[in-house]
Amino acid sequence: MLKAQKNLSNSFYALLSLPATAMGFALSVQISALSWILSTKYGFDIHEVGIVWAAGPLAGIIAQPIVGAISDNVWFMNGRRRPFILIGGFLAALMLLALPNIDLIGNMFGHDGATLGMAIAIAITLDLSINISFNPTRSIIADVTPEGSKRTNGYTWMQTISGTFGVLAYAIGAYFDNYSLIYFGVILVLVFSLIPPFFIEEPREIKSSNNENSNDKVKSKVNYKEAFDSVLPLSGFLLYGLYVIITQFTHSEVPGNIVEYTAIGITIFLGAKVIISGMNSNTDKTEFQKILLAHAFTWLGVQSMFVYMFAYVKSNIMGFDIDNKLTETDNNQIGAIIAISFLVLNLVGAILPATILGPLSEKVGRVKVHMTSIAIMAAGYAGILFFGDGDKYILYVFMAVVGIGWASTISLPFAIMSERVDQAKMGLFMGLFNLSVVLPQLVASFKMGEVVKNADDKNVLFIITSITLAISAVLWIFVKEPSKQRAIKD
Repeated sequence: MLKAQKNLSNSFYALLSLPATAMGFALSVQISALSWILSTKYGFDIHEVGIVWAAGPLAGIIAQPIVGAISDNVWFMNGRRRPFILIGGFLAALMLLALPNIDLIGNMFGHDGATLGMAIAIAITLDLSINISFNPTRSIIADVTPEGSKRTNGYTWMQTISGTFGVLAYAIGAYFDNYSLIYFGVILVLVFSLIPPFFIEEPREIKSSNNENSNDKVKSKVNYKEAFDSVLPLSGFLLYGLYVIITQFTHSEVPGNIVEYTAIGITIFLGAKVIISGMNSNTDKTEFQKILLAHAFTWLGVQSMFVYMFAYVKSNIMGFDIDNKLTETDNNQIGAIIAISFLVLNLVGAILPATILGPLSEKVGRVKVHMTSIAIMAAGYAGILFFGDGDKYILYVFMAVVGIGWASTISLPFAIMSERVDQAKMGLFMGLFNLSVVLPQLVASFKMGEVVKNADDKNVLFIITSITLAISAVLWIFVKEPSKQRAIKD
C-alpha cells in the first residue's frame, strides 16, 4: 500500500479521482461532439441523432446496477473494481476514437460510409463503456475511505479534479475544435483509467454494515426484492421512462396525458409515504429512498437546462424566433454564449467542492450544506427567469450562482448516500442511485422538451428548473444526517 493511501493524503485523493475523471471527460467529449459530428460530418437528421442519444439513459438504467452488483462479488487482478475500470476505460477510449471514423468502419463492414446502425452501435458501446467504469470509479472511493469526513473528502476531491478537466474539455472544444477534443480525450481516458488503478490497493473483503457482528466479512448477495424496494419512490419516473422508450420505437402515444398524470400521482403518493415513514424511523433504507427522491428532482431541473439552453438563448437572449433558420455567424454566437455559460457553471463546480463545501460539511453537516446549495441553485434559476432576458452577462452571473448547487450535486450526494447502504453492496447501490439521474433525464429529454417547444416564451425552461430545484431543496430537508455510530440498521 502506498504511504499516501495509508495516510489518506491529498495526493492519494487526487490519484483516487483520476479514474472517475477519465469517465467524466469521456462523457464531456460525448456531450460536446456526438450530436455535432453526427450532423455535420455524417449528415444525420435530428430524429436520427435523437435515436442515437436514446442509448445513453438505457445504458445507465441497465448497465450500472448489473456491473455494480457483479463488482461487489468478484476478485480479479487484485481488485474488485479494478477490472471494470480497466476494461471500461479501454473500450471508452476505443469508441471515442471510432466517432470521427464511423464512415471508415462502415466501409470495413461492406457499407457505403457511415450508417445509422453503425452510429447506434458505437454510441451504445461508448455509453456502456462509460457506465461499466463510472460505477466502479465511484464505488472504489467508498471502498478505501472510512465513513465520515474522510469519505466526503474523497468525493469532493473527485469532483474538483474531474470538474477541472471538464472545464478543460469545454476550452479545447471552443479554442481548437471537436476533433482535437476527441483525440485528446482518447489519450486522457487511456492514461487516467489504465494506470492509477494499479496504485490503489483495494480491500480483499468488505465488511457488511448490516451484519450484527461488524467484524464479519461476508460475500455480498443480490437481493432483488431489497433492490426493488429501495428504488420504489422512483416508480413514477420509471413508469414514464418506460413509456417514453416504448413510444419512441412504436410511434404511438396514450391520449389525454394519462400516463403523465399517473406517473405524477404515483410519485406524490410514494414520496409522501416515504417522508411520513421517515418521521417515525431512521432506517438506512428509508433514508436512501428519500435521497433518491430528492436527487431525482435535482436532475429533472438540471437536465432540462442542459438540453434546452439552446432554445432559451436563441429566443430570449438573442431575440430570434425559435423556428427561424439562422446564419452560421448567428449560430456560432449562440453557441459561444452557451459555451461560456456552461464554462462558468463548471468552473464554479470544480472550485467549490474541495475548497468550501467539504470543509463546511465537517462543521455543519453534509445534508445541510447540500440542501442549502440546492436552494441557492433554485434561486439562481429564478434570477435567470426574472432578470436574464436579453442580457448574456446577467445570464453568466446567475450561472455562477447555479454553479454552487452544481458543485454540490456532483459531489456530496455520493458521500451522503454511501453511508446509508450496506458497504458490502456498494456497487449495487451506487448503480441503483444512478437511476435517480437517468430516469429524470428521460423525463427531461422528452416531456420537458414538449413543454419548452410548445411554449411561446422559452422562459418556461427556467420556471421548470426553479420549481424542480425548489422541490428538491424541500425534500432534502427531510433527509437526516447519518450518525457517527451507525447503530440503527434495517
